[in-house]
Amino acid sequence: MSTTQTPGASLAEPALPASPWGMFLRGFLKQPAMVGSIVPSSGRLIRRMLAPVDWAGTKLFVEYGPGVGTFSRAILDRLPADGVYLAIDTCPDFVRYLRQTIRDDRMRAVHGSAADVERIVAEHGFEKADYVLSGLPFSTLPDGVGDAIADATRAVIRPGGAFLVYQFAPKVHALLTPRWTAIDHAVEWWNVPPANLYWAHQPPARPRD
Repeated sequence: MSTTQTPGASLAEPALPASPWGMFLRGFLKQPAMVGSIVPSSGRLIRRMLAPVDWAGTKLFVEYGPGVGTFSRAILDRLPADGVYLAIDTCPDFVRYLRQTIRDDRMRAVHGSAADVERIVAEHGFEKADYVLSGLPFSTLPDGVGDAIADATRAVIRPGGAFLVYQFAPKVHALLTPRWTAIDHAVEWWNVPPANLYWAHQPPARPRD
């Protein structure tokens, strides 16, 4: 059998690590500034972070930097049958890994930047997101990127929704406070390393006269 490649055909993509831990470490080594830790979040952090979400009223849940899907399965377990989970990551390996390992029609794994969330949400048929979750390490992002992401997030969340953020450094608080006035904060010690949790609540819609 000939092994000559058909003109115009692309070579097979390299195999991804079989385990989430191996994939997580690979992503950290390739993009350390975009991965907050080499240790995935604990189950307790995940449950606590997602606890305030009104799942029954959620049609679109967005996550920035889903990585190997540490939160993905928990989100899909809670998301209504007609909901959509939009996972946005700048690392193509993570996106491919999610598509290969999570078979759920409600999940849309997208290679892109969180700063482009408004465009990405619109491309998937929505005007607004109900909730946005982020574990992106805002303290290590290039100058201006954190502000661009925060501005885009503030614009894309529907009234009454929320921006859910978990961080290992408190720098993100300086991005949240100029844009949201109702912010809840907690620390999850049962995690490596301990994490700051923030829930920035979007103002509810104003009643019509």
